[in-house]
Amino acid sequence: MGTTGEVRDAGKEQVMESGHQDVVHDVSVDYYGKRLASCSSDRLIKVFAISSEDVLPNSLATLAGHEGPVWQVAWAHPKFGSILASCSYDRKVIIWREGAENEWHQDQVFQEHESSVNSISWSPHEFGLGLACGSSDGTISVLTLKPDGSWEKAKIQQAHPVGVTSVSWASASSLETSIGADSRLLQRLASGGCDNTVKVWKFENNSWKLDCFPPLSKHVDWVRDVGWAPNFGLGRSTIASASQDGTVVIWTQVFVSFSIATRNCSYVISTWLF
Repeated sequence: MGTTGEVRDAGKEQVMESGHQDVVHDVSVDYYGKRLASCSSDRLIKVFAISSEDVLPNSLATLAGHEGPVWQVAWAHPKFGSILASCSYDRKVIIWREGAENEWHQDQVFQEHESSVNSISWSPHEFGLGLACGSSDGTISVLTLKPDGSWEKAKIQQAHPVGVTSVSWASASSLETSIGADSRLLQRLASGGCDNTVKVWKFENNSWKLDCFPPLSKHVDWVRDVGWAPNFGLGRSTIASASQDGTVVIWTQVFVSFSIATRNCSYVISTWLF
C-alpha cells in the first residue's frame, strides 16, 4: 500500500488520504463497520469514522507508541469494550483501550519476542479476550486476559524456526467430539512461515501442540498470510494461504468426527495462481 487508502462499499470505490507519512501496511474495520484503523511505517496508528458510503472516513485519533513500522492492527470483539491491538518491527504488541470517546491509552505493552512481531489475531470471543502473535523469532505467543485482570502468556516455541509471518484463529464453531463424550469448543490456530509451510495448532491439556503432522506443504516460497474460513458448524475446515511464490492454496479438511481428524490430516488442495 501507499499512503492513501481505498474504501469500497456495494461496488463503489473511494480513495482517501490516510494522513500517514509512509507506507500503509494494514487496515482493519471494527465489528460494527463504523470505524477503521490503519497502521504505517511512520510508526503511527490512525482511527477513522465511517459514516456513510457517500462520505469519506473522518479522522478521529492518532495513536503513537511504537518505535518502528507497525505491521498490523486488529479490533477486539466489542463485548470486551473498545480495544485495538497492534504489532510492530520494534518487537512490541500494544493493547490500546478507548476511555472517553476518541481518547485512547496504552492498556498493555507486551515485549515477549526477540524480533519483529509480524502478525496478530484475536481469538473468537467465546474463548475470552485472547491474542495470538507471530514473530520473526520463530515463536507464537498467545496472550489471554484472566478474570483477575492479569494476562496469561503462553508460547509455542519453534513454531516456524526461520520466522512466523501470519496467524489466524479457527471459529469457535469448530467442535471436537468423541464417542460417548459431549461436544466441546476447540481452540485452533493456523500459522504460516518463512519455511514455506502452514501449520495447524490446537490447545489441549493446557498447552499448544500441532493438530496434525506433517505440516501442510504445497508452497515453494514464504507463506505471507493465512486465513481460516468460518465453518458455521459444517463438517469441514477450510484454510487459505497466500505465498511469495504467487499462489493461493485452499486447504479443506473434511471429517466425520474431530477425534478421527486429529489423527488423519488429509486435506483436499486447490491452488490458484496469480
